[in-house]
Amino acid sequence: MTSKKTLDDWLAWQETLMEETIVLGLDRVQLVYEKLFPNGVPFKVITVAGTNGKGSTVSFIDSIYQQSKYKVGRSTSPHLLKYNERYAVDGEDASDDVIIEAFEIIEGKREDIKLTYFEFSTLAAFIIFEKAEVDIAILEVGLGGRLDSVNVVDSDVSIITNIAIDHTDYLGDTREAIGREKAGVMRGSRPCICGDQDPPQSLLAYAKEIGTDITFVSKAYEDEIGLEGDHQRLNAAVAIKAVESLAVQNPISKSMISEGIKNASIRARFEKVEIGDKTIILDVAHNPAAVKTLVETLSKSSMQTVAIFSALVDKDIIEMIELASKAIKHWYLVPLSSERAIESEVLNKKFSSSDSTTICQDMESAIHGSLALREVERIVIFGSFYTIADASIIINKLR
Repeated sequence: MTSKKTLDDWLAWQETLMEETIVLGLDRVQLVYEKLFPNGVPFKVITVAGTNGKGSTVSFIDSIYQQSKYKVGRSTSPHLLKYNERYAVDGEDASDDVIIEAFEIIEGKREDIKLTYFEFSTLAAFIIFEKAEVDIAILEVGLGGRLDSVNVVDSDVSIITNIAIDHTDYLGDTREAIGREKAGVMRGSRPCICGDQDPPQSLLAYAKEIGTDITFVSKAYEDEIGLEGDHQRLNAAVAIKAVESLAVQNPISKSMISEGIKNASIRARFEKVEIGDKTIILDVAHNPAAVKTLVETLSKSSMQTVAIFSALVDKDIIEMIELASKAIKHWYLVPLSSERAIESEVLNKKFSSSDSTTICQDMESAIHGSLALREVERIVIFGSFYTIADASIIINKLR
């Protein structure tokens, strides 16, 4: 443990503990969790699962509680630029020292139990929030729900934003199979808020089996603050229902809700950045359902649009391209800083002959090339969290 002095040291070491990056299952993490918290965590928990919209929903809830007297913790994944983004208390990211202290505590209890990188991250969130004495913690599920490490905690309120086809190698290749995995975050006799407009029977059956009372949200939040896209107004409505479900013990006023929704900072979800006379849209859409929503939002304007795009090799890339092509005048294809990224030459072959593409050496040349196009008004960058992370580094220099 003495060799791990910096946060980067700790993270690099964690990646060596397991051969596979993703190892679903609660057996290992449950053992360590019970050593750390034999009586459970000392704060209220809102667990947020779903295929898309989790990050936005977490941001809305977090922002609402920041308007109140309650101290709120937020745990999300993955991060964009810094690992510290994964943990925040009252909107402030955790420092390296705070995270390292949490890792040291985990290591002191772990003994010979192997944990994945994400399991370390989950347990660290609980420790950070306990030490900060938060009243409420909002936990974003990383993958699925039933076997995700976040699910070691019995949530006071569970949220399922929606269910679409993604991560089929781990969750199944039908909405029914995936729905059952997401449903695993529900707890008997505790409320669940669901934003899916056509919930699978597997989810409904499991809720009935364990006695969960589900509130289905179909009416979007009506606002005058200009939330981009119908999906964000629905995410806001889901967030509000979750907060209201805890209102007996943790009351929140209507003004806190409206101010919270208004002030929510939602990164990389149709995030707009103005560079000169160009509008850049950053969106982490990385599966067909998310791309469909992105295109619907883009289509509300007739601006001339080009795309900077790449994705991970295991995604349904062809369908993502087909969904977006009508809204895109030209595609810039870029390499990504991930071993799972598709090679640009291979990616280019997935486009039809009618699509206009350019293979770029790197993200920087793609951004500068698209900004130089006089007739183009809007540049949308999407396809993966890695795409947005790489783009954000360049864009931050241009602001």
